[in-house]
Amino acid sequence: MGIVKYLGHSFFEIVLTGLDDAVKTLLIDPWIENPLSPVKPSEYSERRIDYIIVTHDHGDHLGNAIEVSKRTGAPIVGVYEIALYAQEQGVKAIGGNIGGSLAIPDVEVVLTPAFHSSNRGVPVGVVVRGRDLTVYHAGDTGLFSEMELIGELYAPDVALLPIGGHFTMGVREAVKAVELLKPKYVIPMHYNTFPLIRADPQVFKQLVESKTSSKVVVLKPGEVFAYP
Repeated sequence: MGIVKYLGHSFFEIVLTGLDDAVKTLLIDPWIENPLSPVKPSEYSERRIDYIIVTHDHGDHLGNAIEVSKRTGAPIVGVYEIALYAQEQGVKAIGGNIGGSLAIPDVEVVLTPAFHSSNRGVPVGVVVRGRDLTVYHAGDTGLFSEMELIGELYAPDVALLPIGGHFTMGVREAVKAVELLKPKYVIPMHYNTFPLIRADPQVFKQLVESKTSSKVVVLKPGEVFAYP
């Protein structure tokens, strides 16, 4: 069984069985101090975290990654320039780029394109695959047609998609993204953190489930989705 825990904005905690059959815990875009977050950075001091994945270096995504890496010893995984920055801050990092699987032995991690901006390197999405769960976290992105290839290549069980508009896809674009990706489940993210990205996840759910076979799971910050 895989676990997806939503912690506000684009911050998720993923628990899955690794390719080495051991339980792995990953954080993606850990802006722990986001306005919707139910947790604090100090809560990660005593916890085992295996990897911290960062999709791009904007403050609402890089967030508390450096601090948590220092507390836990977990390496930061991201595009090469973000990994280099992390190393300069005194933490371990695994830098890659858009293409095939990164050379990580126990969890498959693939950095995918994302249409956005970044101060260091390029923005990315990420596919994470273990024995029991494949998750696609789109990062901050607009809609792009190659999402269909991401769906074909990696067949995500769960897609984590922004719906807030203004900086990313809005509801209309995210619905089309679901049509292209064809995941089993979708969890909306990057909405209602600020007035600029106000969106109604129930409208997104209704549209997706009326047009596709995917199921939308709307999580409040702190809530968990267990797959399957």
